[in-house]
Amino acid sequence: MSEPLPSPPLPLPPLPSARSLSAGPETARATLVLFSAGDFAFNLYWQAISLYLLFYYIDVLALPPATAGLVFMIGAIWDGIADFVAGAVAERMRLSYRRLVGWGALPLGLAFVAMFAVPAGAAAWALATQVVFRTLYAFTNIPYAAWTTRVAPTSRERSLVAGLRMGFGAAAGVLVALALPWLVERTGTYGTATALLAMLGVPVLVVIAWRVPEPTLSTATADRPRILSGLGALVRNRAFVALNIAAAAGGAATALTSQSVLYFFRYVLHDAPAGPQALAGMALGSLAAVPLWTALARARGARIAWIGAGSFALLFPAGFALIGTPDTTATAAFLLAMQAAFVGFSVAAWTLLPDAVDWGEAQSGTRVEALAFGTFALVQKVALAGAGFAIGAVYQANGFVAGAAQGADSLYAIRWLMLAGPAVLIAAMLVAVIALPLRRDTLATVRRA
Repeated sequence: MSEPLPSPPLPLPPLPSARSLSAGPETARATLVLFSAGDFAFNLYWQAISLYLLFYYIDVLALPPATAGLVFMIGAIWDGIADFVAGAVAERMRLSYRRLVGWGALPLGLAFVAMFAVPAGAAAWALATQVVFRTLYAFTNIPYAAWTTRVAPTSRERSLVAGLRMGFGAAAGVLVALALPWLVERTGTYGTATALLAMLGVPVLVVIAWRVPEPTLSTATADRPRILSGLGALVRNRAFVALNIAAAAGGAATALTSQSVLYFFRYVLHDAPAGPQALAGMALGSLAAVPLWTALARARGARIAWIGAGSFALLFPAGFALIGTPDTTATAAFLLAMQAAFVGFSVAAWTLLPDAVDWGEAQSGTRVEALAFGTFALVQKVALAGAGFAIGAVYQANGFVAGAAQGADSLYAIRWLMLAGPAVLIAAMLVAVIALPLRRDTLATVRRA
């Protein structure tokens, strides 16, 4: 069941006086670093779900695989819906982002632990705890993401925040991948192990809510738009629409590649142990690539960085396809290069999303902030779900049988879905990125006008 909010509420310091966001000075670097650390906390939770929740349902709770998959799928669908609802509620009510993060930190941590403390065989309880967690996650994470538009008022700062967030998120991913199994082995239960992770995540979010300022909207932009009016403004926002198409295509390409890794190593290369090692290497590669794309986005603009990342990502599958019979080393190198390019997609997208919000306001006079972030999250999760469905459908259509030696058609599908599928999506992504009306100096020009 849902955990109560902390009582009394966190005694947050007063918000800065109202001012126009477009005219704000640059934020102190230390404040941006502290704010970006929120992604470390959120990814402690998210990576644990992505890597271990389904395994926990099947191997620890002993749920039938079909039941476990259904529970996980329902939770994932609700996740996207909750993101949209959280954005709509925060937008309509003009709720304080920092207070939503601060008040939600403890309930979110408790719900995370409850999700991994379900009695064996209790599918209904597993679903209930997952829905509660994903709801609290949405109502904490979407406001945190939307907060970027206010804490970082310039594109250069937003590039820095996006890069820092990617770095903190990758660090959390590495920590969870390596530490959670070790903690479970030492403590004996997933509940205790996840409680230790929550003891890291909760204080980080509380400190961010306590110390990071949230400049308020000017009187002209503080009206509460109706949800349908807000959605209409987003549809008319050419920058937001192009950004969503580009990010969805790039995210689906990333998912097709990463979710094909274990199958490729096990069935094509016949080297199953190397698959998880390749995934860990990709996570570490993300940490190395983030500073490079962040520096390029700050120097030349996020759109140019995105085009550069996409161009590199198109070259790698073509080169890998020329290898007649790839070995483990060549495949690992290919995946590391692709992951380095994928990080560039994320840095650019999260830089440009706040810019698209500002651009839309300048074009229409209506500022749509939290709803934009909730809608963006929903679109991305639909794209990820579509990528997962595509893998299953293509494999099944080509005679894939789990755990067995694969036929020629199945091996062909595994190989080319990891190469041609992402390449087609990346090409579509580049078309959308090129169509973006956002340039490095676009917001500066709008603000001067």
